[in-house]
Amino acid sequence: MSGYNGGKKPPRAVAIIYDKQSQPAPKIGAGGQGFIAEQIMKIARENNVPFYKDGDLCEVLLQFEPDVVIPEELYEAVAKILVFIYKANKEFI
Repeated sequence: MSGYNGGKKPPRAVAIIYDKQSQPAPKIGAGGQGFIAEQIMKIARENNVPFYKDGDLCEVLLQFEPDVVIPEELYEAVAKILVFIYKANKEFI
């Protein structure tokens, strides 16, 4: 059942995949809102994947289908995410 949720937006999430050994650029792994976003975040938590919060960038990335390479225009913004993840993983190890 759906209903009024106090004007609160449903959660949104995008998973980015990047393996510099096999990919020329990052791509969208998954994305969605509501239940799908909750599942993406659950899987990330279970695998100790850090979260980077940027609502505006998330909105833009949600416009792309999974497995699509991120356009060059967004490289700078996505590079900030990759640096954040790299630093977080380095601290985690």
